[in-house]
Amino acid sequence: MKIEKLPLQEDDVYGDDHVSGSAQTPLRDDAFDLSDAEKIEVIQEKVGEILHTLGMDLTDDSLKGTPKRVAKMFVNEIFSGLHPNNKPKASTFDNKYKYGEMLVEKNITLYSTCEHHLLPIVGKAHVAYVSNGTVVGLSKMNRIVQYYAQRPQVQERLTLQIVEELQKVLNTKDVACVIDAKHLCVNARGISDITSSTVTAEFGGIFQDQNKKQEFLDYIKIETEF
Repeated sequence: MKIEKLPLQEDDVYGDDHVSGSAQTPLRDDAFDLSDAEKIEVIQEKVGEILHTLGMDLTDDSLKGTPKRVAKMFVNEIFSGLHPNNKPKASTFDNKYKYGEMLVEKNITLYSTCEHHLLPIVGKAHVAYVSNGTVVGLSKMNRIVQYYAQRPQVQERLTLQIVEELQKVLNTKDVACVIDAKHLCVNARGISDITSSTVTAEFGGIFQDQNKKQEFLDYIKIETEF
């Protein structure tokens, strides 16, 4: 199959401006026709070709296992969030204790991958919701963040996907998410700005009220020490 490459200038514009076309991860209809084992085999071959093209000696002890390691990492780890079978089961429970204030899970460690340059995104996610009669286990909020982070991403889409998933699980619009992350496509290449980070936010339902929004942001600022 021949793949037509966009002009270099247009590639650079799309990548550096972090343009995203949809709130849904762009997947083909046949995305899961191959098994994970088959994908690993294909990716292993392609990674080997890339390294060979770059001039690397794949017979060297340090390199000969690299194509398979990278392929397994792509499929089983850093892009495992692409497969719906890996979606965490987020069981909900009745809010029997009638807790009516917001619940905030802050400083959730986030590792993702920029879909424009396949370089790491590293940061923190802060998630909150107000119960509509049901609650979800705390660890499930972390797992939802992890699931949507483990795929080629743009931060704006990731923020929306986390909120939309929790809204669906909890059957309420009252969900908010703020992400503060460093993008190595900015920090380690191009402009090479090592100090900047990117902040995105999505406020649903009651969190669109300025007072509630500010309350959530104030919770995020609280120092947590143990």
